[in-house]
Amino acid sequence: MSILAFLLLAGAFLSIIGDVFLRALPVLHAKLFTEITNGIGGGLKNAMEGTAVLSLGSLLLAAPVGIAAGVYLSEHGAGRWGSALRFLSDVLVGVPSIVLGYVGYITLVIYLGWQFSVAAGVITLAVMLLPYITRSTELALRSIPDAVREAGYALGAGEGHIVFQILLPGAASAILTGIFYAVALSMGETAPLLYTAGWSNYMWNGHMTQEPIGYLTYVVWTFINEPFKESHMLAFAAAFLITFGVLMLILLGRWMLARARRKLGAYD
Repeated sequence: MSILAFLLLAGAFLSIIGDVFLRALPVLHAKLFTEITNGIGGGLKNAMEGTAVLSLGSLLLAAPVGIAAGVYLSEHGAGRWGSALRFLSDVLVGVPSIVLGYVGYITLVIYLGWQFSVAAGVITLAVMLLPYITRSTELALRSIPDAVREAGYALGAGEGHIVFQILLPGAASAILTGIFYAVALSMGETAPLLYTAGWSNYMWNGHMTQEPIGYLTYVVWTFINEPFKESHMLAFAAAFLITFGVLMLILLGRWMLARARRKLGAYD
């Protein structure tokens, strides 16, 4: 039964990847990566740049806060405040992304007057990624035995030294794996960006507000509904690029985690 379930899952995965690749194959050439979107045709250079900007920007905002929260939950999360933070984190995971997008639209786009912009999209994605990075950091630090902490205290190290010099380096691979998963999640989001980032057929000009930006998921969501063959091929090309990027991030995270576990470390 387990083998059958695996074969069904693998078959579904390969079928999806194969279908998307074959439909995108006619437009997978240099023009796709060197030209910007022109109406419902052209290339995807602006959309690829926008996806990279939004994903990296949200990571830069969410990673420090998420890692700090994970450290707090791991080292001091046994009390009432820790339980409250875990509960709020779990609630945030369950909030639909379109709701986060709508809140971002009301607060950032309308109330603050940023309009469709990079800043609005990045902040909304960062809020969505926070609980995933927090939980992965907490679990990574909890996997380190308490004996390591006790040894550090016995040698006279302070709490800050133990966290930054012992625990975080020891759990770095697992934390990075969680961060890669979070970035992969942000790459595939559409609903929150429709409300906050808008869409642009041009390259990003460096402005954080008052200017929309293109991204790949918008191409998938919009172009597939057009009655033109070229727009359909671009939609499948965007879907293939997103899927390939997410797959590479997940494989990289798993490779780093497996490599760290193979090493003969002090925490084994």
